[in-house]
Amino acid sequence: MRPVTRNVVVAILVVVVALLALGAVPSYLRSGAPYHVVAEPTEPGPAVNASNLSERRYPYLTGAVAAAERGGGEGRSEPYWEGPFGLKESFAHSPFDEFDAVGQRNPEATTDGTVFVAANGTRYRAEIVREGGA
Repeated sequence: MRPVTRNVVVAILVVVVALLALGAVPSYLRSGAPYHVVAEPTEPGPAVNASNLSERRYPYLTGAVAAAERGGGEGRSEPYWEGPFGLKESFAHSPFDEFDAVGQRNPEATTDGTVFVAANGTRYRAEIVREGGA
């Protein structure tokens, strides 16, 4: 193999590995207090059907609703940590992305920082809270 060809192949492999790392590394970055999605039962009204939400696409929102259904009250999702220097937000999925997407499905089921979803006949008020209130 010619030296120029070898260098091009190595450069392409380095770029591919770097792009793969950018996809995997942000989930391991953590800084500050974590955020959680908290869901609690509320009175009837406009809501997005939570049974139509994919657990893979909406892990924070569906996790909070499932925890609320199991516990019969308030449910909390897995934590989401911000990344240092704003790096993580550009490359990783967040509960803020989920709330934006649900708000686009039914704008009447959202208010400032809150979404309303319905699951198994119960309407839930879901919001993003930061642990420690910071």
